[in-house]
Amino acid sequence: MPNIKSAKKRVKVIATKTAQNKALKSALRTAVKKAYNAIDTNADNKAEAVRLAVKKIDQSVTKGILHKNTAARSKSNLVKRLNASA
Repeated sequence: MPNIKSAKKRVKVIATKTAQNKALKSALRTAVKKAYNAIDTNADNKAEAVRLAVKKIDQSVTKGILHKNTAARSKSNLVKRLNASA
C-alpha cells in the first residue's frame, strides 16, 4: 500500500477505471455472442443484433478497450457471417 497521498489516489482511480473497463468489455462480449447466436439460429432479429454488436465494438474503440484494427476485424467477421447466412 502506498504512503504518498497522490499514489493512494492513483490506486483508487485505477481500481475505478479497471471496473469500468471490465464492465464495458463484458457488455461487448455479450453483444457479439448474441449476434453470433442470432446468425447461427437464423433468428428474425439477426440484422438488429449485428447492428448492436457493431455499435458496441465502435464504442469500445472510442473508449480505448479495443484497438481499431481488432475492431475492424471483428466487424468484418460479423458482417461476413451475416451475409453468408442470408
